[in-house]
Amino acid sequence: LLLAVVLGGGFGAAFPWDTLKKNFSLSKYQFLVPHELKAVQKMKEQFEDIMLLSDRKCHTRLFHRKWRPADLSVADRVMLVEAELELTTAMLGLPTTPPAFAEARQRPLAFLTQVREDLRGWMATEAPSHQPSGKLRHWLQKLQTAKETETIGCLEASAILHLFQVLNDLRCTALQEQCT
Repeated sequence: LLLAVVLGGGFGAAFPWDTLKKNFSLSKYQFLVPHELKAVQKMKEQFEDIMLLSDRKCHTRLFHRKWRPADLSVADRVMLVEAELELTTAMLGLPTTPPAFAEARQRPLAFLTQVREDLRGWMATEAPSHQPSGKLRHWLQKLQTAKETETIGCLEASAILHLFQVLNDLRCTALQEQCT
């Protein structure tokens, strides 16, 4: 018993468990795993087939910007991709009619949710008090307005059809200063 207390105390001092913090490295997103990309592509293709049968008109062009993510600071890029993923995961989490699409979206939804959580963790540890630049603030306002005024069908189509743009934005974010 004494040995356990001594060793426990020694380990506690050597490994202060309460002070360990998770490492939120973005570098793992510089090059996405092929099976994740394939799952996203499959889901997008299935969605395009479904979309042809529905009326999804949008008044806002959320993913058409006059600036590139490389023009933003790294913290702004993280905020951008986090907001894009917030919309995308919300839309992928909606109930869906075709069972094949419900199945196809599960893997991308899990992956994108994990990415979003990693970005949140990065912001909390690396730039907790960061305020968005004017460019990003304007886009975030546009996103909020679209969420309030556009139909769910429009938002869903925008999010899914521009998913590879979001993944490119993620890659630029992961490259940090090397993104040009």
